[in-house]
Amino acid sequence: MIMSRIEAPRDEVTGNLVDRLLSALPAEAVLADPDVTVSYANDMASFCPAGTPAVVVLPRTVEQVQHVMRVATELRVPVVPQGARTGLSGAANASDGCIVLSLTKMDRILEINPVDRIAVVEPGVVNATLSRAVNELGLYYPPDPSSWEMCTIGGNIGTASGGLCCVKYGVTAEYVLGLDVVLADGRLMSTGRRTAKGVAGYDMTRLFVGSEGSLGIVVRATLALRPKPPEQLVLAAEFASGAAACDAVCRIMEGGHVPSLLELMDRTTVKAVNDLAHMGLPETTEALLLAAFDTTDPAADLAAVGALCEAAGASQVVPADDAAESELLLQARRLSLTALEAVKGTTMIDDVCVPRSRLGELLEGTERIAGKHQLTIGVVAHAGDGNTHPTVCFDAADPDESRRARESFDEIMALGLELGGTITGEHGVGVLKKEWLAREIGPVGVEMQRAVKGVFDPLGILNPGKLF
Repeated sequence: MIMSRIEAPRDEVTGNLVDRLLSALPAEAVLADPDVTVSYANDMASFCPAGTPAVVVLPRTVEQVQHVMRVATELRVPVVPQGARTGLSGAANASDGCIVLSLTKMDRILEINPVDRIAVVEPGVVNATLSRAVNELGLYYPPDPSSWEMCTIGGNIGTASGGLCCVKYGVTAEYVLGLDVVLADGRLMSTGRRTAKGVAGYDMTRLFVGSEGSLGIVVRATLALRPKPPEQLVLAAEFASGAAACDAVCRIMEGGHVPSLLELMDRTTVKAVNDLAHMGLPETTEALLLAAFDTTDPAADLAAVGALCEAAGASQVVPADDAAESELLLQARRLSLTALEAVKGTTMIDDVCVPRSRLGELLEGTERIAGKHQLTIGVVAHAGDGNTHPTVCFDAADPDESRRARESFDEIMALGLELGGTITGEHGVGVLKKEWLAREIGPVGVEMQRAVKGVFDPLGILNPGKLF
């Protein structure tokens, strides 16, 4: 069956490419049937064009990745690296005639070292798999994107992913100590370290984190771990306005509190979650704030934060009594994006991050934009670090509504920049935000980034058309 796919009729260029790949790859690692390869064409982003791949390769070893890159360089064929394709910016979308390099088969946890507090993993390891494995040894890998049950560590590194716990623990970049990277010409490069400290030379590791596969193929990562924290407790606070909830966020952070989670759901999001999962969240609220602590005395921390919420105008503050109640509240938050997608069938998920002090202005501005375009836009936010996800709900079958959705999405990004923010806090640039990256970093910034790209990828074959 596999050989029949490979031996199916193909043009001369694709046939030569497949033959060259098969010279050092097993047959099962090379997929050339168009009916199969088309399923690897795109990630989960809306409004992002995707091309038709010539072939999909699923390597299992570093040497196989090196072979793919040598062939690609020899034949001048673009290569698009992919993980689980849960991304939201089109960064993993195929280009016409490319090799899609799917790294999901490189899924081994190679080492967990409790003394050095590191894990060494291949790029196809699923985030949740790693998290559970280190938890069994009393350790903790903090980055937890909402798609953590599906997304891979390689994808997390490529897009510099975040998650619910960033307010206390930070983003993926802060846990990547070292990388093994296959360069465009097939050479293997090691960056970084295994040690707790290390400042030798330029920080090449950070350069690859967030590069969206445009500089090299990550084939191994050394990740920092932390001691497993105590079970967290969660508090829910209802507010009569988004502005009051954002005021509470400012009070909490100004007061020196360090929550493990500080999340906001607006009225639209709360209603969508209730409609989807019948969770009984209070739909009378304009904004629901969730705060969590994983300290030795979380109840005391929640009491202090609850008082600050009441001072900011919370109509009701409800602390969870135990881990089960806490998990129920967190499940509601994790369902937010799925629930908003169910409102109209399609969503565009923005990823604007602003200073915490401007969070209220972003919410108010998003509401104005929704009214202007007559659209449903729900906002869910990692409020503790100012990272918001205004989510535009629309009917993709309605051309006018689709146009208004795209215009509102862009206006929200413009608003974020006006407020001193950034166009992406954790989803990356990909195809979706190329124009906006140029606006954010300016012409000199674009020139310097293109120069860096040229050093690592002089032929321009690594994930072309992404970032800029």
